[in-house]
Amino acid sequence: MQHFLLSAAAKTLSLAQVFRMSDEEAEKLFRSLRWPETEGAPVCPSCGGLDAYDCRRPTGAPRFRCRACKKDFSVTSGTLFASHKLPLRGYLAAIAIFCNEVKGKSSLALSRDLGVTYKTAFVLAHKLREAMSEELKGRTLGGEGETVEIDGGYFGGYVKPTNLRENRKDRRFTHNQSGKRKCVVIVRERGGNSLPAIFRTEGQALSFIRSRVAKGTIIQADEGNGWNDLAGPFEMKRINHQEAYSLDGACTNAAESFFSRIRRAEIGHHHHIAGVYLLRYAQEASWREDNRRMSNGDQVMRLTGLAMKGKPSVDFAGYWQR
Repeated sequence: MQHFLLSAAAKTLSLAQVFRMSDEEAEKLFRSLRWPETEGAPVCPSCGGLDAYDCRRPTGAPRFRCRACKKDFSVTSGTLFASHKLPLRGYLAAIAIFCNEVKGKSSLALSRDLGVTYKTAFVLAHKLREAMSEELKGRTLGGEGETVEIDGGYFGGYVKPTNLRENRKDRRFTHNQSGKRKCVVIVRERGGNSLPAIFRTEGQALSFIRSRVAKGTIIQADEGNGWNDLAGPFEMKRINHQEAYSLDGACTNAAESFFSRIRRAEIGHHHHIAGVYLLRYAQEASWREDNRRMSNGDQVMRLTGLAMKGKPSVDFAGYWQR
């Protein structure tokens, strides 16, 4: 069978189509995604007024003025793209480029594609990851008779070995580690959605799993001791990876598929995804994995809609202004 990404159904939007769009067409698209209830007619974000008129800047930048509260606003006011400097068509191109990379997009490559500075591309990419995370908030997985797979993978905290063999230390011991290594725990429905979280160890994720997995769910996990305490509230199936990857109906292949994606993103694109932004990279991998069967055009529209509905960034609003 042909892989989905090679099929025509997976390719419904090209960068050529985006760059052929006029500024008016890009603005119309953003307005329709920002205000779908009014079919793109502007709605004041301050008072909710529907009576606004066009008062564009001398540069031609779209701007509206509310007749009720007399405040000016744009199509991106109060969203993740608030106070933007690039034209709207540039943001649409950035989202298309970001979605087309199935394993992730490096900030350096994005800055070259858009002709912007590295820090501009870095912030823009993280804002898109923040938009992806909106779909994960409050998500509960599983249900009566449903199957959920759980697994953990460790990222960051690499300690480079010394040159001479006699000076090298056993990095498996805690006192020889950097303390920065963290565990990405993935909870993934069999044939459904996924939910990542960050902890120090797999064992610290138990309360999170109990709160996000519905009662009556069958949990499948590997032989790690950190999952033992889940055997009380849930029916569990375990697979010992030292013996097999799948045996007697038990496996964690769906969870491993998530880690395959995020590892390839780490090795091939980002090279370093540890630290305070590790959760954002994990959420990006989760969103890409959940929507892998969606065409790139639908992904772009979905991600743009999430960015338009989101509030100003909690990570980067005013970041460079300290």
